[in-house]
Amino acid sequence: MQQQQKIAVVIGGGNGIGAATVRLMAARGWRVVAADIDPDAAGAIAGEVEGCVGLALDVTDTAGVADAAARIEEDLGPVTALVVSSGAFQESLPPHRMTDDAWSRVMQVNLDGTWHANRIFGNRMAARGMGSIVNIASVTGLFSSPLIAYGTSKAAVIGLTRNLAGEWGRSGVRVNSVSPGVTLVERILKHREEGTRYYGADFGAHAAMGRSVEPAEVAEAIEFLASERSSAITGIDVPVDCGWLIAAPWEMFGGCRPAVNGEVQT
Repeated sequence: MQQQQKIAVVIGGGNGIGAATVRLMAARGWRVVAADIDPDAAGAIAGEVEGCVGLALDVTDTAGVADAAARIEEDLGPVTALVVSSGAFQESLPPHRMTDDAWSRVMQVNLDGTWHANRIFGNRMAARGMGSIVNIASVTGLFSSPLIAYGTSKAAVIGLTRNLAGEWGRSGVRVNSVSPGVTLVERILKHREEGTRYYGADFGAHAAMGRSVEPAEVAEAIEFLASERSSAITGIDVPVDCGWLIAAPWEMFGGCRPAVNGEVQT
C-alpha cells in the first residue's frame, strides 16, 4: 500500500524564509501549501515549485484561517506539518515614538496570528493524534534590542510554543520554534542598500561565524523539526544565527578573534 504524501502548510510562504522553506520541503517530498497575505507572492511560489498550492491568507483573520484549514484538508488530506513564518516588522523607535496602532499591528500578526494558526491547525492534529508545528520566532526574542514590539512579540511566540508543546505532547503533536538571526531576505538586503541607521554595513560582523544567515539555512532547521527525523524533540527553540547570540559577550573583549589558518592558538 502506497504511503500518503506528507502535507505541509507554510504560512508566510510567499517570500523570504517562508519561500525558502516551501522550496526545501517540496524538494524533500512534502506536498506544500504556500499561504501568504500577498496572493501574487503565493501564486508565484506555487508556479515555481512543482506540486505547490498557493493560497491567499491573512493570519489575523481567525475565520479565514479556520476556513483555510478545512478546505486544505478536504482537498489535499490531513495536514502533517504547519510552519508559521508570517511576520510584521517595525522601525527601530524609542517607546515615546511608537504608536498604539504600530504596537498592535506587530502583536496581531506575530503573536495573535501565530496563536490562531497553532490553535486551529493544532486542534485538528491533536484530534488525529499526530502532527508537527514549527513557529518562526527571532533572536530578538532572546535578548534585548531596540525592536521593542517585534522582540516582545517573538519572545511571546517562544513562550506560546513551549506551552502548546506541553498541552499537545500526549496527543502526538510536537511544537517547536526557530529563531533566525539576521537573515539575508529581501527586506534585510533593502535595509543594507538604503543604509538605515539601525543596521550596520556588515550585518554579520558581530556573529561568531562572521557572516549573516541565508534563508535556506533557516529552512533546513524548519524542515528538520517538521519531519519525523526530530520525532523526540518538542518544546524547544533553535537559534539559527551564525553564532550571533554567543558572540555578544565577546564585544567587551574586542570581539571574536579572527581565524588563523594553519596555526594552533595556545
